[in-house]
Amino acid sequence: MTRTLITGGTIVTASDTYKADVLVDGEKVAMIGKGLKPDGAKKLDAGGMYVIPGGIDVHTHMELPFGGTTASDDFETGTRAAAFGGTTSIVDFAVQGFGEPLRKAQDLWLKKAQGKAVIDYGLHMIVRDVSDKVLREMDTLVRDGISSFKLFMAYPGVFMLDDGAIFKALVRTGENGGLICMHAENGGVIDVLVKKALAEKKTAPKWHALTRPPEVEGEATGRAFKLAEMAGGVPLYIVHLSAAQALEQVRLFRDRGLPAYAETCPQYLFLSYDNYEEPGFDGAKYVMSPPLRPKWHQDELWKGLARNDLQVVSTDHCPFCMKEGFAGMPKQKELGKGDFSKIPNGAPGVETRMALMYDGGVVGGRITLNRWIELTSTTPAKIMGMFPRKGTVAVGSDADLVLWDPKATQVLSAKTHHMRVDYNPYEGRKVRGRASVVLSRGEVIVQDGKFLGKTGRGRFVKRGAPVLQT
Repeated sequence: MTRTLITGGTIVTASDTYKADVLVDGEKVAMIGKGLKPDGAKKLDAGGMYVIPGGIDVHTHMELPFGGTTASDDFETGTRAAAFGGTTSIVDFAVQGFGEPLRKAQDLWLKKAQGKAVIDYGLHMIVRDVSDKVLREMDTLVRDGISSFKLFMAYPGVFMLDDGAIFKALVRTGENGGLICMHAENGGVIDVLVKKALAEKKTAPKWHALTRPPEVEGEATGRAFKLAEMAGGVPLYIVHLSAAQALEQVRLFRDRGLPAYAETCPQYLFLSYDNYEEPGFDGAKYVMSPPLRPKWHQDELWKGLARNDLQVVSTDHCPFCMKEGFAGMPKQKELGKGDFSKIPNGAPGVETRMALMYDGGVVGGRITLNRWIELTSTTPAKIMGMFPRKGTVAVGSDADLVLWDPKATQVLSAKTHHMRVDYNPYEGRKVRGRASVVLSRGEVIVQDGKFLGKTGRGRFVKRGAPVLQT
C-alpha cells in the first residue's frame, strides 16, 4: 500500500488548528505528529498551507431528470468538478418512481454512479408516495446505509406530499433511526400564484421568484417542525434554506431544545433577487427552488451560520445549460422562454462551494477558520452518518484530505470550471483560497490544477444513524 507523508502544514479541523505532519498509510490516516520520518513514504510539502478534511457536499443532483430534461452533470463530470474544488464526498438523491419500490430507485442511482464517480458518494432517497410497503422499505434502507429520506412540501403532482403522509414518514424515522430531509415550501400557494402570474402574461424568469415569496418557505418550515414535534420530537433537517422567515422557525424550535436542523447554500449567501433582473433571459441562470431572496436575507443567513442556527452549507448542485448544444446537451434553461414555470430549476455549485465559503466567510470575517470546516465537512458528516470515517483529520479516519492554499487567488468562470455547464453564477468573482492538492482515501486525485484520479474509483458509502446535537 502507498504511504504518503504530508509535511509542514497546519492542520485545521472543526475544533483545532495546529502544526503537524500527517502520515497516510493506504486509505487511512495512520499517524499525526511533529517530525515524523517514516521509511519509504512519498512526501507532500504542505508548507504555507492548511491540511483540512475534504469537503462533504450532502446535497447534489447528478443526472437528475427534471422538467423535461436531465441535469447536465453526471457522476463522472460532477464528482471530478467537486474534487477540483476540494470536495471529496457527496450525498446525492435517488428518486422513487410513483408506486415503485424504493429499492428500484436505489439500484438505478447506484448504476448511474458505479464506474463513473471519482470520489466517494452516498445516497438519500426521495420518497414520492408513502404506503405501508414504502414505510417498511425505509427500515431496510436505513439498515443498508441509506439513512435519510427527502420529502417535498412543494411541486404538486410531481413530488409534493400531504401532511398526513409526511407525518407517517416522520413517525417511521423516529422508530428506525433515519432522518427526514424536507423541502419546505407551501406548494399549494405557489401553484395558485404561478397560475395567476401566467394568466396575467407575466412570463419572465423573475416571476419564478415573485411567485415563491419568502413567506411560503417560512410557513412550510414552521409546519414541518410542528409535524416533527407531533411525531414525538423526531429530528428534522431542512434543505436549502434561503429566507429569514424560514430561519426564524428553525431558531424557534431549536431554542425550545428540539432536534431542528437546516442547511443553506452559497447562492443564498452571495447572490440575490437582483440577479433575476439581469437583461434578456439571463435571469434564468438563477432559477432554483427556493429562489434567490432580496439582499438583506444574506446577513440573516450569515448570522444563522455563525450562531449555529444553520449547521451545514451544501450546494443543491443541479446544473442546466443556458444554450442548447453545449457539450452535446439538449435544450435546457431555454425550455422556459416565454413561460418561467418551464425553466428547469437548478444551478451549478459543487466546485465553488469551498472557495466561496473560505473567501466570503473566513477572509470576510463572518466565520472562523474552524467554523468553515465545521460547516462544509464535519457537521455534514455527523448529521448524515459518516463521522468519524469522514469529516475530520484523525488517526483511523479515511485519508480524504485537502492541502488548501490560503494565499492563492482564482477567478470563478465558466471558462475555467470543470462542471459540465455553460455558465457560472459567480462569473468573474475573484476569491482567495484554493485546493492545491486533493487526496481521496489516500490517493492524490488533484494536484496543481491537474486531475490524476481514475474514473469510477469512487465508492458507495454506507451511512449510519445521524450524530445529532441541539
